[in-house]
Amino acid sequence: MSEQILVGTRKGLFLVAKSQHGWDIQKAMLLGDPVTMVLVDRHNQWHAAIEHGHYGVKMKRSNDQGNTWEEVATPSYPVKPDDVEDIDPIRQAPIPWDLMCVWSLECGASNKPDEIWCGTIPGGLFRSKDCGDSWDFIDSLWQHPDRKKWMGGGADYPGIHSIVLDPRDENIIKIAVSCGGLWASLDDGASWECYGRGLRSDYAPEEFAYDPYMQDPHRLVQCVSAPDHMWIQHHNGIFKSNDAGANWQEINNAQPSCFGFSVVVDPNDANTAWFVPGVKDDQRYAVQGSVVVSRTQDGGKTFEVLREGLPQAHAYDLVYRHCLDIDSHGQSLIFGSTTGNLWLSENRGDVWQQVSSTLPPIYCTRFI
Repeated sequence: MSEQILVGTRKGLFLVAKSQHGWDIQKAMLLGDPVTMVLVDRHNQWHAAIEHGHYGVKMKRSNDQGNTWEEVATPSYPVKPDDVEDIDPIRQAPIPWDLMCVWSLECGASNKPDEIWCGTIPGGLFRSKDCGDSWDFIDSLWQHPDRKKWMGGGADYPGIHSIVLDPRDENIIKIAVSCGGLWASLDDGASWECYGRGLRSDYAPEEFAYDPYMQDPHRLVQCVSAPDHMWIQHHNGIFKSNDAGANWQEINNAQPSCFGFSVVVDPNDANTAWFVPGVKDDQRYAVQGSVVVSRTQDGGKTFEVLREGLPQAHAYDLVYRHCLDIDSHGQSLIFGSTTGNLWLSENRGDVWQQVSSTLPPIYCTRFI
């Protein structure tokens, strides 16, 4: 069982760990900094992405489990040529070629311990081959002609929030874009194809509902032990794929809602997945003021609503994409909300305990 968790928030990074007294916050780091994403690489170095607003994005790395931090290289977009037009198709506003937010960080293949992948807003993908000392821009994706069909969703500009590497083949990479659908590279990022047959957007005109470029996946995850099995928490529902993301089946029987931002899948059982439902579209809060987690253990045929230990009255918590995580054993789960509440379960979601109610708004959680 994993016994440490990193929690990135609007005002710093926190280490949650298990002691003889239970789970509690044991260390506060980078206080005051908005930590949008965290990662522990294959060398056990801790990485934190910090969004400073007008002052830009910074990357920090720690080699001593958060006791000290050093500033390292920040992913950088190329200079936009004067003769290139890049316009958001919905807002009709120019897409900036500048880093606005690091939205995802993932380790590379197991045989590439120095490799890290990074997804950003406004839709750039980067790779580091030296543990974050430098970054390569994946120009093949940025220059793809269909990239200009991407549009802003909850954020004003498109963003890459999910990066999934196939554990069987280091050359297979999949990403999810809000709003731009699901993309796959089968040749280590040299070329890209839009996947996602069967994904449906209820916000698009009827004739474009199944257009793969119009999709807004909120989160993409893959079962570690069965990588062909993937789940998406989409803007308007839950979808699953049994063929590595090529085709998707919509699941619309989850209660109390199919809407949400987060999803995790059991690393040992592709049919078991967890979601934190909410009210859509403009309101975005816990359904009926009751925080719950929904779980399926049969591939989406049925769902359980898990409530024990969670507030069931006047609780309006919203849980972002990266705020729900599961440990590598598939036993413990953690999730945090925009109101600074943090809950943990050590029995697959059956019972939850509150770790904190006083954190800043939570942006991400990750078992380490």
